[in-house]
Amino acid sequence: MPQHYLTKAKYDELAKELIFLKTKRRLEVAQALEYARSLGDLSENAEYHQAREEQAMVEITVKNAEIVKENRSNVVGLGSVIVVSKTGNENQKFTIVGSDEADMAAGKISNTSPLGVALIGKTKGDEVKVKTPKGNSVFKIVSIE
Repeated sequence: MPQHYLTKAKYDELAKELIFLKTKRRLEVAQALEYARSLGDLSENAEYHQAREEQAMVEITVKNAEIVKENRSNVVGLGSVIVVSKTGNENQKFTIVGSDEADMAAGKISNTSPLGVALIGKTKGDEVKVKTPKGNSVFKIVSIE
């Protein structure tokens, strides 16, 4: 099973979601199935299968989770909060997170993304070249917080 790197906050959020899926959501699906059964039609129970798949995915993620602590090192790694500059642009602040938690709009980049891979193991002042859809970009690490 692949390892799922999560912050403590994301782990807690998924654990709460799993409880919801196992209790309330499962009850809602069971009631819908009971209603469908009363109509004599159980051929379409896609909602049940979707709910079970959703629950299974969350269970696997929680089971294989490794909690990543904030990285307070001068070397970029999982949990690092970094500021980078790209030629001609303002500085950008990112947190390196596992792929389950990546959200570019929130400044969270995956450790497996091209930029994340390029930054891991680097230090303040290092420059990394990243291939993007618009061509190659060079990022300089301004700081590691």
